[in-house]
Amino acid sequence: EFYCNLLSTATGSMDSCLMVWNFKPNMRSYRFVGHKDAILSVQFSPSGHLVASASRDKSVRLWIPSVKGESTAFKAHTATVRSVNFSSDGLNLLTASDDKTLKVWSVHRQKFQLSLTQHMNWVRCARFSPDNRLIVSGSDDKTVKLWDRNTKECIHTYFQHGGFVNHVEFHPSGTCIAAAGTDSTVKVWDIRTNKLLQHYQVHNGPVNQSSFHPSGNYLITSSNDCTLKILDLLEGRLFFTLHGHQEPVTATAFSRNGEYFASGGADEQVIVWRTNFDKVDVTQRPFTGATRSMVNDLQPAPALKPTAKTAPPNQSTPPKQTSMPPKLAATLEQIVGQLDMLTQTMTILEQRMSMTEDKVKECLDNQHKLIARHAE
Repeated sequence: EFYCNLLSTATGSMDSCLMVWNFKPNMRSYRFVGHKDAILSVQFSPSGHLVASASRDKSVRLWIPSVKGESTAFKAHTATVRSVNFSSDGLNLLTASDDKTLKVWSVHRQKFQLSLTQHMNWVRCARFSPDNRLIVSGSDDKTVKLWDRNTKECIHTYFQHGGFVNHVEFHPSGTCIAAAGTDSTVKVWDIRTNKLLQHYQVHNGPVNQSSFHPSGNYLITSSNDCTLKILDLLEGRLFFTLHGHQEPVTATAFSRNGEYFASGGADEQVIVWRTNFDKVDVTQRPFTGATRSMVNDLQPAPALKPTAKTAPPNQSTPPKQTSMPPKLAATLEQIVGQLDMLTQTMTILEQRMSMTEDKVKECLDNQHKLIARHAE
C-alpha cells in the first residue's frame, strides 16, 4: 500500500522494503530496509518530513525520507499491524492490528496513549477524522465502528457489510465515511444520522482500498478485479473505469492537491495517473450525500431518498437528449472516456519506450568507447 503527497509517493511491499519515489527533476528515489516482513501500510506525515510504515513483523517504523533513511522502530502490537494513519496535525499516529485492537501513539516520543478493544476479529484499517475527534475502524468481524477519541467509547457500529471490511475513510468534510469490503461493495454512511447514503456494487471482486478526492466529490476504489473505479458522489454513479494493472489492485490514493492519483498492484507495478476530472467546476456543488444506489456500471437503482437537485450558479442545465436512449448515451460516453484514457496510456508507453531506447543507445556507445580504449 502507499500514500501520495504532492511531490513523491511512498510504497510498501511484500519484500519488506519501503520505497520513496520522487517526482522532482533530478531527484533520486530511495529504498529503505528495516522491516523483517511484508509492509502492509505506509503514510506520509502531513508535513512530509516523516513516513510511517506498518508490517507483519508486528512493528511500526517512522522514517526520515532522506539519503540516510534513518528510522525509529517500536513494537506497536502483538500481531500483524495492518494500518497506520497520522492525525491531521501530525502529532499522533493511529495503528490497527490483527490483535483486534486500535492504538494511538504520540509521534515524537512513540509513546502509547490509548487502546480501543471492542472488535471481535482482525482490524484491517483505522482512520482519524479531519478534526481528530473521531476514529473509524473496519474489521474482519464485518463491522465498521465509529469511536470518540476523548471518551474511548464506541459511538456507533455499522453492521451492513456482507464481508470483511478492508478499508475505511473519512470524507474531507468529516460528515461521512466510506467503507470497502470483500463483498465487492463500497458504502457511504452519514455519521450524523448513521444512515446509509450510497451503496455501490461496481466491482467484480473484493474492494481493497478507497480514497476521496480533496474536493470530496469523487471517490476512487481499487479491487481484485484488476480495475480502479472513480465514483461521482454528487450523482451517485460510476464515473470512470481504469484498466492498467494485470493483477489485483491492492492500493490507491489521491495526491493532496488532487492533481494525481497512484495505484499499486499484485503485478508489482506502481502507476501514477494524472487527474483530469478535477478540472470540472465542482466547487459550487458541495457533497451533501447523494442518495442513489448503484447496482451495475450503467444503471443506477431508484433513489433511496430522493433529493431535489439544482444546477450550480452560472451553469445552465444541459438539454435532455431525445434522439438517443439514455442508456445508450451513457454507454457511448463511457466508451469515449475510456478510449481517451487508453490513448493517454499509449502515449505514456511510447515515452517509456523512447527512454529505454535512449538508455540502450547510451550503453552501446559506452561499450564501444571501452572497447576502443582497450584496443589502444
